[in-house]
Amino acid sequence: MGANASNYPHSCSPRVGGNSQAQQTFIGTSSYSQQGYGCESKLYSLDHGHEKPQDKKKRTSGLATLKKKFIKRRKSNRSADHAKQMRELLSGWDVRDVNALVEEYEGTSALKELSLQASLARPEARTLQKDMADLYEYKYCTDVDLIFQETCFPVHRAILAARCPFFKTLLSSSPEYGAEIIMDISTAGIDMPMFSALLHYLYTGEFGMEDSRFQNVDILVQLSEEFGTPNSLDVDMRGLFDYMCYYDVVLSFSSDSELVEAFGGNQNCLDEELKAHKAIISARSPFFRNLLQRRIRTGEEITDRTLRTPTRIILDESIIPKKYAKVILHCMYTDVVDLSVLHCSPSVGSLSEVQALVAGKPNMTRAEEAMELYHIALFLEFNMLAQGNYQGCVPLNDEVNQEQGSVGSSKWGQTPERRKENPRYELYIRCSGHLV
Repeated sequence: MGANASNYPHSCSPRVGGNSQAQQTFIGTSSYSQQGYGCESKLYSLDHGHEKPQDKKKRTSGLATLKKKFIKRRKSNRSADHAKQMRELLSGWDVRDVNALVEEYEGTSALKELSLQASLARPEARTLQKDMADLYEYKYCTDVDLIFQETCFPVHRAILAARCPFFKTLLSSSPEYGAEIIMDISTAGIDMPMFSALLHYLYTGEFGMEDSRFQNVDILVQLSEEFGTPNSLDVDMRGLFDYMCYYDVVLSFSSDSELVEAFGGNQNCLDEELKAHKAIISARSPFFRNLLQRRIRTGEEITDRTLRTPTRIILDESIIPKKYAKVILHCMYTDVVDLSVLHCSPSVGSLSEVQALVAGKPNMTRAEEAMELYHIALFLEFNMLAQGNYQGCVPLNDEVNQEQGSVGSSKWGQTPERRKENPRYELYIRCSGHLV
């Protein structure tokens, strides 16, 4: 009875009659084989005796999930049982020793929390790039003027010469202070805002403005052909520190003549001068910036410009020991605190070292040197020196904890002996107290 559904490709009609146990429903059967396509008929049964593909997929996914659970359980069983290990470790300990260990853990946790809070409260350490951007914007200690399209751009000779071969050649033809140089740029399409952006790039490594012309490869190629392609800011500033081209300031250190004679020292060695650039030290340290601006207000700077001599700054070595001067300058130019500079050559006998010999004190450890440098950084208002990337020694916290203990390091400099050795605590507010 009934009609075979295979004769109707789209039929969904059930077969009627026959044995009830064999009664089935066939869906989507095809008669293409009868039409000569060479394909066999495919039957998808909805009988309860066979599984649907959806049921099979669900069962497979369920087995996969169960398998993952077993794997995760095996992994967790293989992980270390810290509680068990601690019980085995402390099983033979005395109660007092266990209590001391607990106190040590609590102290370490408190120190970690204190370090985190101190980091959050610490002022941001300005990078070299940010200070160079402010230097270009506020024009500290400029020494040459560029005239472009009847607009004056006060700039710094040493920085442009170190960063750009074009300016190095151009500025060498006008070595006098405050020279006015008229710019003649052959690259087409360079207007005043774009020229300012180019100068900003030489100072910071970034253009500092959104201009579609900087996305034009042809214009960038023309600029590189005319001005040259500068290195990265870090590389050029390191070269400026190594060679000190166009330096305009020297740092000298006062000394005690009696101590010099007593130990047969050389006055020239004790008063060794270090070269630097006003632009860099004024950009990195508000202390030096205020000092140089005060010299301009009092007219002292005019004398140096007339005589064409570099400005001389005399530092009291009891406040800023000479042996740290190179570390400070190196950080100003590179943003790196390299303590290996302190020990790269034999000491020439600074005032602080002579005083230490007189008092019979041993040489300072690396941790003590780092702490001393930290207080100098606070005195100079140079946060990068206080918080910067230390090289040439183990991390400061590790060495202090090893040699003095976590509690002793926090009280360093608070004892009467340290306060006597460190007059910066008394002169910190009087920023001009270092002059002699």
